[in-house]
Amino acid sequence: MQEFLRLLDKLVHMTGAANLTVGNFVMLAIGLGLIFLAIKRNLEPYELLPIGFGILLANLPLTRLMPENVAAVEVFKNGDFFGGIQQYGVLGVFYYFGLYYWNILPPLIFICIGAMTDFGPLIANPRMLLLGAAAQIGVFIAFFGALFLGFNLPEACSIGIIGGADGPTTIYTSAKLARHILPVTAAIAYIYMATVAFIQPPIMRLLTTKEERKIRMKQLRHVSKAEKVIFPAAGAVIIILLVPLSAPLIGMFMFGNLIRESGVVKRLTHAAQNELMNIVTIILMLCVGISMSAETMLKWETLKVLCLGLVAFAMGTAGGILLAKIMNFFSKNKINPLIGSAGVSAVPMAARMSQIVGQEEDPRNFLLMHAMGPNVAGVIGSAIAAGMFLTLMDAMGRV
Repeated sequence: MQEFLRLLDKLVHMTGAANLTVGNFVMLAIGLGLIFLAIKRNLEPYELLPIGFGILLANLPLTRLMPENVAAVEVFKNGDFFGGIQQYGVLGVFYYFGLYYWNILPPLIFICIGAMTDFGPLIANPRMLLLGAAAQIGVFIAFFGALFLGFNLPEACSIGIIGGADGPTTIYTSAKLARHILPVTAAIAYIYMATVAFIQPPIMRLLTTKEERKIRMKQLRHVSKAEKVIFPAAGAVIIILLVPLSAPLIGMFMFGNLIRESGVVKRLTHAAQNELMNIVTIILMLCVGISMSAETMLKWETLKVLCLGLVAFAMGTAGGILLAKIMNFFSKNKINPLIGSAGVSAVPMAARMSQIVGQEEDPRNFLLMHAMGPNVAGVIGSAIAAGMFLTLMDAMGRV
């Protein structure tokens, strides 16, 4: 009888319910909250739904979906793919091979983003590159802020890139420079990308006047197919020559755009825009969620990164708006400053917000295509910033 009771007690303690902590309950509530926002509010469901479910899985004890100690991680580090699957499941393998070690998911998703991007508005109005560059001020504010708060240099680079509001770029940089904070930086980057609709409008209204928000921009000129084909090839060569370590992101981004604009590989374009995008999004978002355990996220450092990310995102939004206002002093063709906020790279949410806030003042003012110029310029800018951080760390022997 005593042996039976001991076995029963052991079995009870091997259940997840017996091992739940307060931190697990907090993270489970956060996961359910993200799922609610995705389904009920339709708030970036393609990101928040799998992230939220991944958080649920990450905070159910004893699942062995992720390695629980350093020794277990060695299974993946040594390349034991099948041993990793047997011990820790498919999600653990996806996380460690897709992000932590091989870091292949961000470049893959950049192919998809490139295949879905129209550079026409940027080619038609090259000034928008300046707005995309101005919005990257948030990256460097977060970088120096992280150093001020006591983070080391690689950590500060990983945190700073959150200011670009580009999840894949943040993941790629963190996986290269500061893997131990990858779950935190990835989660916060995607959270801020999903909350563009709440963060940007108040800043946009604060920094612009009613008259500025009513500015109607001149219709963009027609961009030829030749220009659209030349741009990704020329852009890749120039940028990678200047910042070689941006190649994995910029190269894939421009390649994806080239197959779109060439018009001769329609099956590849369709696959990149649909099947590949859907598969990589599912895996990447689940990996982000599964990495967000209570032990990883519920720390003071996470709160610091959360605050830095918010400041960076707000400053990036403000930087684009303020530069647009300055440019209007020297330009005959006025720029609606609202489109400057789209330079933060959150594609296409930030561009949509320029349209929405602009139409609050003038329902017949269509800013979306104009805003896509700085929006895609922001994607390029954040990838270049990541390459610059990687180059800095490489020069110091830290990569």
